[in-house]
Amino acid sequence: MNEFVLQPRPEDSRLTENVSGIDHNGDPVDTQVVVERPLTLFLNRQEIVTMMTICDYPDYLAVGYLINQNMLDPNEEITGIDYEEDIETVVVRTEAQTDFEDKLKKKTLTSGCAQGTVFGDLMEKFEDITLPTDVKIRTSWIYELTKKINTVPSLYLQAGAIHGCVLCEQDRPLVYMEDVGRHNAIDKIAGYMAMHKISPKGKSFYTTGRLTSEMVIKAVQMEIPILISRSGFTAWGVELAKQANLTLIGRARGKRFVALSGQERIVYDSDPEQIDDEPERLRRKGGRDDDAA
Repeated sequence: MNEFVLQPRPEDSRLTENVSGIDHNGDPVDTQVVVERPLTLFLNRQEIVTMMTICDYPDYLAVGYLINQNMLDPNEEITGIDYEEDIETVVVRTEAQTDFEDKLKKKTLTSGCAQGTVFGDLMEKFEDITLPTDVKIRTSWIYELTKKINTVPSLYLQAGAIHGCVLCEQDRPLVYMEDVGRHNAIDKIAGYMAMHKISPKGKSFYTTGRLTSEMVIKAVQMEIPILISRSGFTAWGVELAKQANLTLIGRARGKRFVALSGQERIVYDSDPEQIDDEPERLRRKGGRDDDAA
């Protein structure tokens, strides 16, 4: 795969709108803000959840959400995906009949910034997955990935108030998804991988959001052994990463990063002193707001 097979579309007029206000001096100012919309997901005839999303890829989001909630097998045949924009609904249809009433009764609100919800057992299948140990991540790849991802046009750079997740291979960013919740962004990638039959072998994840338990669980479920973020960690996220032997790299900005799990996969092949620091405009976006989002 080449770099950026799919990347953000900040020029899409549906995703932002211009809002007038005043600045710190009381002067008039116009600024772009991200537009979030409700999207109700059905699996066959059963309503599953209503999500807040920018709704740029409702098909990938729907399929990825169901896969990451263990409601849909990645290899299960999907007979149709119907998106009705006017009624804000997406329906995923399968050959087999499904019934998740018991799972839907048990739900956990996650730390996702758009009120992410995980149904059923939060740790379902987690302990049964063994991540490959022969995969490596070179520090030169980390530096290249952060540079490429942080400089490509995106809603994150244009309007803020949004998260991005990127499927990567070595030093190449492949699929870059954005949404108001990082859980939505990673679900879109899961849907893209399933619908395009992309193997997790040799892949890594980059995210702009913090490394929470939910992000770790989803990365492990998708059998991605390396998770990188420009933001910080939560204690449970680190604990789960160690349990699954997931390589967890946070605060990756410019020449700096911190690894708290799976350090044996890291190959130090670059001199940090030869790497440029992150530009000021990106450091401003990478402060407290990112770590708390």
